Amino acid sequence: MTTPNRATRVLIVDDHPMVAEGIEAILETYDDIDVVGLLSNGQEVIDQVEKLSPDVVLLDINMPQMGGLSAAEIVLERRPETRILMLSMHDSSEYISTALSHGARGYILKDVPTDSIKMAIDAVMAGEVYLCTRASASIAPAQNRDDRESLTSREQTILLQLAQGKSNKEVALALDISVYTVETHRKNIKRKLGISSTAGLTRYAMEHGVLQGTSV
Repeated sequence: MTTPNRATRVLIVDDHPMVAEGIEAILETYDDIDVVGLLSNGQEVIDQVEKLSPDVVLLDINMPQMGGLSAAEIVLERRPETRILMLSMHDSSEYISTALSHGARGYILKDVPTDSIKMAIDAVMAGEVYLCTRASASIAPAQNRDDRESLTSREQTILLQLAQGKSNKEVALALDISVYTVETHRKNIKRKLGISSTAGLTRYAMEHGVLQGTSV
């Protein structure tokens, strides 16, 4: 738990030293921020997070050995009170929603103005979710897409089957329909949700509770 007279402990994790050191230099100008370490991959975070006891972890998504998404899940299992702020070069809605589904409390693009990083830290320490301006603009259409064109009951059933890892042939056998019909439904589901990959469909199913369904 933080106290009003204790600086916020921040751990920076990025495999590009210039990025990590640049963020450190920015944060060190604030009296209420204490940078407790610079690490270069997700495995290092797992190994040292309990010793360093950060309040906030600035975590790059794409890193060697272990990426930020996997690391975030393990960090939060070990220290649920830790706030994760994802750092990324990617502003696609899939990246952002996936980061949030892995427990991140915020998402910052690496080219944001320097004061945005401090704003993000303050926001997550106050219990808020922080998205930088471009990230917020990117994810808004995806959040509104369901209101424009929702899945039919049949499409939801097929999405559940696909999210469980079944192939088109296995879905066809389970539902007693043709493989061509499954593929047609699959294309329509992807179009409606604006998702291009099977992995994206699985993430959507997890985030929206589809996998909690028990009937097909």
